[in-house]
Amino acid sequence: MSALFEPLVVRSLEIRNRVWMAPMCQYSAPATGERTGAPGDWHDTHLSTRAVGGAGLIMTEGTAVTAAGRITPTDLGLWNDRQQAAFQRLAHRLRSLGSVPGIQLTHAGRKASTARPWDGGAPLTPEHGGWRPVGPSPLPYGAGHLEPGELTVREIHQVVEAFAQAARRALDAGFQVVEVHGAHGYLIHEFLSPFTNHRRDPYGGSFTHRIRFALEVVDAVRSVWPDNLPVFFRASATDWLDGTDMSVGSSWTVEETVRLSRELLDRGVDLLDISSGGVAPGIRKPVAPGYQVPFAATVRHRTGAPVSAVGLITDPHQAERIVATGQADAVMLGRELLRNPYWPHQAAKKLGGRSDWPQPYGMASA
Repeated sequence: MSALFEPLVVRSLEIRNRVWMAPMCQYSAPATGERTGAPGDWHDTHLSTRAVGGAGLIMTEGTAVTAAGRITPTDLGLWNDRQQAAFQRLAHRLRSLGSVPGIQLTHAGRKASTARPWDGGAPLTPEHGGWRPVGPSPLPYGAGHLEPGELTVREIHQVVEAFAQAARRALDAGFQVVEVHGAHGYLIHEFLSPFTNHRRDPYGGSFTHRIRFALEVVDAVRSVWPDNLPVFFRASATDWLDGTDMSVGSSWTVEETVRLSRELLDRGVDLLDISSGGVAPGIRKPVAPGYQVPFAATVRHRTGAPVSAVGLITDPHQAERIVATGQADAVMLGRELLRNPYWPHQAAKKLGGRSDWPQPYGMASA
């Protein structure tokens, strides 16, 4: 029997296998009008196809908790009733196809207000449909980016409440997993890393102060999420700044990720989704197959937390080995599922695992 295709139970939720779809921004929601930020036909087709393809859990792309928290004007958002209604249809579709619907909630922080990648990805000024981003400190993400407004304590509390409100809407829409996005240089990660957090108040400075915002968001989300359903947290295990002239001894590290993970477990987080980087532009990472898996394994072995691994996991035997050897409890597939939505079914056949092809596609399972 394949370990990759054994069900996983988190709290009272059973997920049919350990092959999950990673959140990947599509930048395809309406930017203006009544349906701003709402999922539409593209998202329905995109995500439903991967559910038909056999992924046990489908995690939506990063969904902004406020309009100012979007990376681009065409990001998904969940701050009003119209968006919630559109997500409800999507969550129902995914569940009907056998996948667990999950939603990743996020705020882009200082990386907000940019054009879509295929439109160049440049910062957008208010005159060109953008807005002024915010962050823990007034430090622009990179050359040409606007200086973010430094969040006041009152504004921090408002963002925390926005995460709670979005989580409540996600629950009402039918999602069974909520993931707090604390990675990739977005707002929560910006508070965690001393590279981006230069505050001198209770939200900056020491490790305890820098993790305060992340813990407050998790507490707020957990308070509105049922005890029988899981909360995930995505973390960047490292900023990849050690040894660069940008670090100057100040960056987020694997050791701090382990310490944060223990705190998150105590706050009711059920699984750590371990990635890396994103806090600074132009960083060279040692990209190779499974290059982030050791980070997930470290968190799992040192904290006992369930973890998912992500990053250039493309081969069924590679994914099987990650789960079977205890490096992670599940694998998150990103680009590989874009290339091949039916990877889970095909992997199950190669590994001798259970595969539930939809009956109309039964001829494909032979």
